[in-house]
Amino acid sequence: MKSQAALTRENSAKESRLYLAIELSRKKWKLGFSDGRATRARIRTIEARDFQKLGEEIEQAKQHFGQAEARTVSCYEAGREGFWVHRALLERGIDNVIVDAASIDIQRRKRAKTDRLDAESLVRKLVRYHGGERDVWSVVRVPSREAEEA
Repeated sequence: MKSQAALTRENSAKESRLYLAIELSRKKWKLGFSDGRATRARIRTIEARDFQKLGEEIEQAKQHFGQAEARTVSCYEAGREGFWVHRALLERGIDNVIVDAASIDIQRRKRAKTDRLDAESLVRKLVRYHGGERDVWSVVRVPSREAEEA
């Protein structure tokens, strides 16, 4: 009998996904794309909050990976931006999770820290998360708009 994680991985393999990790900063957003098979992430940079350009980059990544019909799943680390980015992604049909930055492995402190490396690491973890490895990180619960405003 197969484990739940093995079944989740099997089902995930049948569904075509484009994985997107967003490294948010005040002026620029670093985007890390993967199809779940490539060894290196496709990295792009856009102006912060430019959702039109984000949409264009998603379409280009789908073409790059040969996944025109793929569903896009994304993640970013919880922080200064709060939850508006999450809601904007959902409105555009992108499934998103917000990650508790403190839950990500400690090894990253031992290497150089750049937005590019962070985006690459985050997208690899997103692939693992959707492959059934739920202990890769902790997901932040998104409050309702009313609760957030309170």
